[in-house]
Amino acid sequence: MTALPAALDGQLQRESGLTHFEYWVLSALSEAPDRTLRMGCLAGSANGSLSRLSHVAGRLERRGLLRRRPDPGDGRVTLATLTDAGRDAVVAAAPGHVDAVRRLVFDALTPEQTRQLLEIGDRVVRSVETERSP
Repeated sequence: MTALPAALDGQLQRESGLTHFEYWVLSALSEAPDRTLRMGCLAGSANGSLSRLSHVAGRLERRGLLRRRPDPGDGRVTLATLTDAGRDAVVAAAPGHVDAVRRLVFDALTPEQTRQLLEIGDRVVRSVETERSP
Protein backbone atom coordinates (compact mmCIF):
# COMPACT_ATOMS: atom_id res chain seq x y z
CA MET A 1 0.00 0.00 0.00
CA THR A 2 2.92 2.37 0.49
CA ALA A 3 3.82 2.06 -3.21
CA LEU A 4 0.42 3.34 -4.38
CA PRO A 5 0.76 6.98 -3.23
CA ALA A 6 4.21 7.17 -4.83
CA ALA A 7 2.84 5.80 -8.12
CA LEU A 8 -0.06 8.27 -8.09
CA ASP A 9 2.28 11.12 -7.19
CA GLY A 10 4.58 10.20 -10.08
CA GLN A 11 1.71 10.08 -12.56
CA LEU A 12 0.40 13.48 -11.49
CA GLN A 13 3.84 15.08 -11.58
CA ARG A 14 4.64 13.68 -15.02
CA GLU A 15 1.31 14.58 -16.59
CA SER A 16 0.24 17.71 -14.70
CA GLY A 17 3.22 19.12 -12.83
CA LEU A 18 1.30 18.67 -9.55
CA THR A 19 2.16 16.53 -6.56
CA HIS A 20 -0.53 14.26 -5.17
CA PHE A 21 -0.89 16.56 -2.15
CA GLU A 22 -1.20 19.64 -4.39
CA TYR A 23 -3.87 17.85 -6.41
CA TRP A 24 -5.84 17.07 -3.23
CA VAL A 25 -5.57 20.70 -2.08
CA LEU A 26 -6.82 22.03 -5.42
CA SER A 27 -9.51 19.36 -5.62
CA ALA A 28 -10.83 20.15 -2.13
CA LEU A 29 -11.00 23.84 -3.00
CA SER A 30 -12.76 23.10 -6.29
CA GLU A 31 -15.58 21.37 -4.38
CA ALA A 32 -15.90 24.03 -1.65
CA PRO A 33 -18.53 26.79 -1.67
CA ASP A 34 -17.07 29.79 -3.52
CA ARG A 35 -13.96 27.60 -4.03
CA THR A 36 -12.78 28.83 -0.60
CA LEU A 37 -11.85 27.07 2.65
CA ARG A 38 -10.17 28.00 5.91
CA MET A 39 -6.57 26.78 5.86
CA GLY A 40 -7.19 24.53 8.89
CA CYS A 41 -10.18 22.90 7.22
CA LEU A 42 -8.24 22.55 3.97
CA ALA A 43 -5.38 20.81 5.79
CA GLY A 44 -7.86 18.29 7.17
CA SER A 45 -9.48 17.78 3.77
CA ALA A 46 -6.10 17.14 2.16
CA ASN A 47 -5.03 14.96 5.11
CA GLY A 48 -1.96 17.06 5.89
CA SER A 49 -0.64 19.28 8.63
CA LEU A 50 -1.24 23.01 8.63
CA SER A 51 2.52 23.50 8.38
CA ARG A 52 2.78 21.32 5.27
CA LEU A 53 -0.27 23.01 3.76
CA SER A 54 1.18 26.48 4.37
CA HIS A 55 4.36 25.53 2.51
CA VAL A 56 2.43 23.97 -0.40
CA ALA A 57 -0.08 26.85 -0.51
CA GLY A 58 2.79 29.29 -0.88
CA ARG A 59 4.10 27.31 -3.83
CA LEU A 60 0.61 27.09 -5.41
CA GLU A 61 0.06 30.79 -4.80
CA ARG A 62 3.32 31.68 -6.58
CA ARG A 63 2.07 29.60 -9.54
CA GLY A 64 -1.23 31.52 -9.52
CA LEU A 65 -3.33 28.45 -8.63
CA LEU A 66 -4.68 29.70 -5.30
CA ARG A 67 -4.89 32.90 -3.32
CA ARG A 68 -4.65 33.34 0.45
CA ARG A 69 -6.19 36.17 2.44
CA PRO A 70 -7.30 36.89 5.99
CA ASP A 71 -10.87 35.91 6.84
CA PRO A 72 -12.80 39.19 7.05
CA GLY A 73 -14.91 37.74 9.87
CA ASP A 74 -11.94 36.50 11.91
CA GLY A 75 -8.53 38.00 11.23
CA ARG A 76 -6.83 35.09 13.00
CA VAL A 77 -7.94 32.76 10.20
CA THR A 78 -6.52 32.54 6.69
CA LEU A 79 -8.73 31.61 3.76
CA ALA A 80 -7.50 29.83 0.64
CA THR A 81 -9.37 30.40 -2.62
CA LEU A 82 -8.93 28.47 -5.84
CA THR A 83 -8.18 30.76 -8.76
CA ASP A 84 -9.50 30.20 -12.28
CA ALA A 85 -6.03 28.92 -13.24
CA GLY A 86 -6.15 26.52 -10.28
CA ARG A 87 -9.54 25.25 -11.36
CA ASP A 88 -8.23 24.73 -14.88
CA ALA A 89 -5.22 22.83 -13.50
CA VAL A 90 -7.28 20.43 -11.38
CA VAL A 91 -9.81 19.89 -14.19
CA ALA A 92 -6.96 19.09 -16.59
CA ALA A 93 -5.27 16.74 -14.09
CA ALA A 94 -8.42 14.83 -13.08
CA PRO A 95 -8.86 12.50 -16.08
CA GLY A 96 -5.28 11.21 -15.92
CA HIS A 97 -5.49 10.79 -12.17
CA VAL A 98 -8.79 8.91 -12.37
CA ASP A 99 -7.34 6.70 -15.09
CA ALA A 100 -4.26 5.95 -12.94
CA VAL A 101 -6.42 5.04 -9.92
CA ARG A 102 -8.61 2.82 -12.09
CA ARG A 103 -5.60 1.15 -13.74
CA LEU A 104 -3.52 0.69 -10.57
CA VAL A 105 -6.31 -0.31 -8.20
CA PHE A 106 -9.65 -1.27 -9.65
CA ASP A 107 -8.55 -3.00 -12.86
CA ALA A 108 -6.49 -5.39 -10.70
CA LEU A 109 -9.52 -6.39 -8.59
CA THR A 110 -12.60 -8.49 -9.17
CA PRO A 111 -15.97 -6.91 -8.35
CA GLU A 112 -16.03 -8.92 -5.10
CA GLN A 113 -12.54 -7.73 -4.17
CA THR A 114 -13.60 -4.13 -4.89
CA ARG A 115 -16.56 -4.54 -2.53
CA GLN A 116 -14.22 -6.01 0.10
CA LEU A 117 -11.74 -3.19 -0.38
CA LEU A 118 -14.47 -0.61 0.18
CA GLU A 119 -15.64 -2.42 3.31
CA ILE A 120 -12.10 -2.74 4.66
CA GLY A 121 -11.38 0.91 3.85
CA ASP A 122 -14.50 2.01 5.72
CA ARG A 123 -13.45 0.01 8.77
CA VAL A 124 -9.92 1.43 8.72
CA VAL A 125 -11.23 5.00 8.37
CA ARG A 126 -13.63 4.49 11.30
CA SER A 127 -10.77 3.10 13.39
CA VAL A 128 -8.55 6.08 12.57
CA GLU A 129 -11.36 8.54 13.30
CA THR A 130 -12.02 6.84 16.64
CA GLU A 131 -8.33 7.10 17.51
CA ARG A 132 -8.30 10.82 16.65
CA SER A 133 -11.38 11.61 18.75
CA PRO A 134 -10.69 12.91 22.26
